[in-house]
Amino acid sequence: MVDHDDDAAVAARTRREPPPFRRLSVRRVEQVTPRMRRIVLGGPELTGFEIPEPAASVRLLLPPPGEREIVMPIWSGNQFDLPDGQRAPIRTFTPRELDLDAQELTIDVVVHDGGAASDWAAAAEPGAETAVSGPGRGYEVDTGAATYLVAGDETALPAIGQLLEVIPHEIDVQVHVEIADESARLALPAHPRAEVHWHVAAGGAEPGDAFVAAIEGLDEIPDGVWVAGEAAAVQRVRTHLAEVRDRPRSTATVRGYWKKGRSAT
Repeated sequence: MVDHDDDAAVAARTRREPPPFRRLSVRRVEQVTPRMRRIVLGGPELTGFEIPEPAASVRLLLPPPGEREIVMPIWSGNQFDLPDGQRAPIRTFTPRELDLDAQELTIDVVVHDGGAASDWAAAAEPGAETAVSGPGRGYEVDTGAATYLVAGDETALPAIGQLLEVIPHEIDVQVHVEIADESARLALPAHPRAEVHWHVAAGGAEPGDAFVAAIEGLDEIPDGVWVAGEAAAVQRVRTHLAEVRDRPRSTATVRGYWKKGRSAT
């Protein structure tokens, strides 16, 4: 006798296995701003790697706590685990640039206190070994939109830069970025019809307060919407768009990149 209910329960708990990890090493490190480090990874295992859309993601494998070398994980059916059964130390980032001729992948990491990936990026030196899996879902720009809203916090800056590179130049773009302080400003790709607004977070404010307030203060919400940042903040944006602006959820892309209180970066 086959228990189909048990089979269904197992299937519900099993996720599709992500792409395998590719071993890479750090080639170069650049301090983009006092709060952001650019890590250029490279290696022959990038052969065949593709990132077809902007604002995609890759999983970055970190060394286990207290170690310098990575340990390749095993897919358990629901997550990547280390051979000893512990959950693998993995963080997710936007791949800022892929150069297959040079076999290089670039990621930008926000550096702050108390984050596993932040600590790794702060100490990263050429030759350090890591691995990446991906890409995860990207974003398809609505080329039929007359206007666009692109907003987020510092973790969204790599994706915001990519979007400014691909949104057609005839589309008006409003960009709202929340930063911890003025030192976090950086040069974004030029777009002839983009207005970029930098919002410095107030001391003691919740993450995302500044860019959420900027969105709530808009007279009209543009046709195209892409927003990313802290999970609770972007949920406030989802609620505002749906309940105040009467925008169907399917017409806006709003993504949580990290969660306050959890070491996401």
